Amino acid sequence: MENEFLTVAEAAARIAEGRIMVLAGDEALLSQLPKGRWIGGTTVYFITETGGEERRDKLFCTTFPMGTDARPRLVATKDLPQISEGYTTHGFSLILVPAFSTTHSEFALHGASFPGLFEQPLFGWVTGVGLDEIGKRKPKVFIGSDGSSHEDGAALLHVELPGELSADLDILNIFERGGEANPPILFETSGFTVTEALVAGQRVNLAEYVTRTGMDTKLPLVANYAGALINVSIQEVDLAKGQVTLYAPVLAGVEYRQAEALGNYAEAFSDKVGTSGAGQFSCNCILNYLYGDMTGKRTGAFTGPVTFGEIAYVLLNQTLVRMDIQAA
Repeated sequence: MENEFLTVAEAAARIAEGRIMVLAGDEALLSQLPKGRWIGGTTVYFITETGGEERRDKLFCTTFPMGTDARPRLVATKDLPQISEGYTTHGFSLILVPAFSTTHSEFALHGASFPGLFEQPLFGWVTGVGLDEIGKRKPKVFIGSDGSSHEDGAALLHVELPGELSADLDILNIFERGGEANPPILFETSGFTVTEALVAGQRVNLAEYVTRTGMDTKLPLVANYAGALINVSIQEVDLAKGQVTLYAPVLAGVEYRQAEALGNYAEAFSDKVGTSGAGQFSCNCILNYLYGDMTGKRTGAFTGPVTFGEIAYVLLNQTLVRMDIQAA
């Protein structure tokens, strides 16, 4: 695959050639692209070959020349359980979801239960806007087949691969679950906003508990989902309302512990990534970008959009997700 920063004219030329592509960038740029075999999503933050940066003049474009066919489509919120119905015979699927939308919530809460979802690599991200634009502009997804843009619904691109190739999907999580000093936290209901929790078996108001104990809200809550460590990041602690808002939902009955402290966030991320990432497609969380102060800093050889959530089958937070195309 090919990762490039392109002008609108350059990206349009590739689309006109029939290239299979996924694009990320400012809405004003994505809206100028011609119809074709592509999907796109809004963001203005990127990890480039020279480090993290905010860009509004170019599009980050990933092309899949090995793809033998591709079909873009919009899946409405009510139809999300039908995502796998678009899977190709042999290949992978890309998914983009607008942040703060009903699709975002529905996919986060129920995606893991959608029939057939795990039968093919499903990779993608949650689209965003500039941090100063939150509440003023809405994140969007674009469907290349008709050039339409949407504030809700999921953009899917189902890509067919030749039989000798396969997609390898993986997550890079720099966090580990805390030990005994980080007590288990259980929730009785699932959701993005929580009030009460059971901490070491004791019922507490979570906002009060976080404030009283001085929990570092840059460190996510971490659960073990069938062997994979999955983060749930804290967005806001509102003592007045007695509630904590999260970037991804907690699930009822699942045990969480706050992540172990990292020391230096940027160094921990750099050590975990190493020099890997060349030739792969990746997306990195906006929280890693902010907390790791990644402006001007490289993350190995990984390049790609900085996103408001990452998708490797299910919604993730504070994670780098990557995909590689390899010999089967």
